[in-house]
Amino acid sequence: MRQLDPIDQLVRAALVSDEEFVTSLDDLLKHDLRISVRELSEKSGIAQSSLYKILHGKRSPNLSTLRDIIRALRTFYSPSEGEFIGLIAARSVLDTIEERTMEIGGKKIRVREYPVHAWEDAIVAAVQAERENAVAIVCAPIISSVIEKLVTIPVATIIPKESVQRAIELAARKARL
Repeated sequence: MRQLDPIDQLVRAALVSDEEFVTSLDDLLKHDLRISVRELSEKSGIAQSSLYKILHGKRSPNLSTLRDIIRALRTFYSPSEGEFIGLIAARSVLDTIEERTMEIGGKKIRVREYPVHAWEDAIVAAVQAERENAVAIVCAPIISSVIEKLVTIPVATIIPKESVQRAIELAARKARL
């Protein structure tokens, strides 16, 4: 069964209830797209104050507002924005990334994040990234060999040499060694 993209999930949530819509929109902004209310306001033409009222359950979006929100979100999410590389990692790792667009060989490449909590999530995310036309996938070494067998696009492995050293030092301090 094909998974819905996050914006289609948002539309479905809007049909369920205002609470579902608000929860889904908040999650989409913070975790999937990582955009601010200000950015959504600029793209949608909806006042920030109106968006804040919607996000805090003080106002229900009318149909016109809902269309404007969906249209704006699609501009942030649309695969037609160009090629992208899927980055599959835990949310804590993704939160450290500041740039979501990189210039490589004179070409702008977007990085689309796929937050995961378990190796099963990573497998699903890899298949989803490929279906969404990712040009490549970057993921942790513990799952990269499995993902390479599942997808037809290139897979690169994160090898965090410096962060592993820092983590060992932190563990030693915590263990009071």
